[in-house]
Amino acid sequence: MPFLNAEGREDYARFLLQATPRAFALSPDGAWGWAAALPDAAATAARALELCGSWGGSGCKIYAKDLAVIWPGRESPGPSPPPTWPVAAGPGWSLVPDGRFLWQGSGTARGAYVWAHGRAAGGQDSRGSQPQPHVRVFNNVGYDVLRFDRDPAADETDIAAGWLRGALRSLREQGYARIVVGGQSRGAWNALQALDTPGLVDGVVAIAPAAHGATGSPAWAWALDDLREVVTAARSPAARVAIVNFAQDEFDPDPDGRAALFRRLHAPQVGALFFLDRPAEVTGHGGGAESRFTLRYGACLLDFVEGRGTGCGEAAPARHETEAVLAATASGG
Repeated sequence: MPFLNAEGREDYARFLLQATPRAFALSPDGAWGWAAALPDAAATAARALELCGSWGGSGCKIYAKDLAVIWPGRESPGPSPPPTWPVAAGPGWSLVPDGRFLWQGSGTARGAYVWAHGRAAGGQDSRGSQPQPHVRVFNNVGYDVLRFDRDPAADETDIAAGWLRGALRSLREQGYARIVVGGQSRGAWNALQALDTPGLVDGVVAIAPAAHGATGSPAWAWALDDLREVVTAARSPAARVAIVNFAQDEFDPDPDGRAALFRRLHAPQVGALFFLDRPAEVTGHGGGAESRFTLRYGACLLDFVEGRGTGCGEAAPARHETEAVLAATASGG
């Protein structure tokens, strides 16, 4: 990559973990700046250029935009887009390749990462919402990313769990060698429910799992009993399961009680458990969407799911997960 020193290349690696729209600006004198997840692409590019200039850069231009390098002489249009149609679907749900992520297809991809969104408390439609940024750690090493989208009018907990099982079976039939299912809130709860069927998944990443509403919900009265049933039903001896709970989560009826239940997941019910219980760096039900979470824990989640680790050690914002992508992107590959 031109002009950047080691610090700049490390920051570019962090940029590659950001949500879209995203833009990385670069100056021939070595200054840089980037922005991500602003309301639109134009605002994102303008902010990146502004930041590059604020660090003393002259002649700042956009080097990379979303998944493509656009620097003159190094242009790379980005990867081939995924299919625009669902790869599996039924009444009330669809399994959709997400075009905001790199795509390879079942014959080439390292695996499939299925992301299940939450269920909005007000009934808003969450279909099409962008998976949380830590999913890019998996995508950047070769996982295809697909959204498990559900119609809010039909998205009941156990019904959606049945849909998800069908979606995961379909991916196996399509030839994906490794399947990871992740999600946030209700999507994470459904991901844990999939563990009741051996062989459906190789890994689960459940971020702030919940299915009983926010503080004051009458469903809190039976929330622990329902979670106990999910844990007891797990029958996936090969699956590596990561669960993340956050402090100050308004959808968590009993943090200590839930933690005790999650810790009951062990062999032979599952292959391995990594339980990240109320990390100090991030709080709140939406903590998994924060950049701090991705930079601190994204790499170790990948390592755990692929069997290279048992938990999270030191923070590593520019680990090997991004190095291959950094090299390919910088060379226009």
